[in-house]
Amino acid sequence: MSSTLKNLSDFSHLEVERAEGLKFAIVVSQWNAEITGALLQGAYDCLLAHGANQEDITTIQVPGSYELISGSDLVLRDASLDAVITLGCVIQGETRHFDFICQGVASGVAQVGIKYNKPVIFGVLTTDNLQQAQERAGGKHGNKGEEAAVTAIQMAHIHRNF
Repeated sequence: MSSTLKNLSDFSHLEVERAEGLKFAIVVSQWNAEITGALLQGAYDCLLAHGANQEDITTIQVPGSYELISGSDLVLRDASLDAVITLGCVIQGETRHFDFICQGVASGVAQVGIKYNKPVIFGVLTTDNLQQAQERAGGKHGNKGEEAAVTAIQMAHIHRNF
């Protein structure tokens, strides 16, 4: 969780494993593309910085955050994947649509991970406004995409060891 006391891109407290030999898929929402593009770049660069090979990273774009569920399900038909990173951004509006989408996406992403017994990482921003999203997509609170990539690396290693 990002706050004034925590930067999403500060991993100094973790011993992050190497990503060499691991295969990842990044499923990213096209909605709020300014934000999700920054999240994607953060995740991609982070995987490479930790030793992943470009050819071991598959990226697919889906229309919105709700479609992250079926996008993850589709890519996990490739049994060789070690982890999936979902990236999206849902910004609070004037209706309860925000609540339904956020709850549905969180639950759906978790269910896909359970279905395939693979790490599916929830890298979806759920913010009150655009400024909060920008602050968490490479702004003063770091980049949720980087955090999701580190989580994917760590969880892929845990999954391989059990």
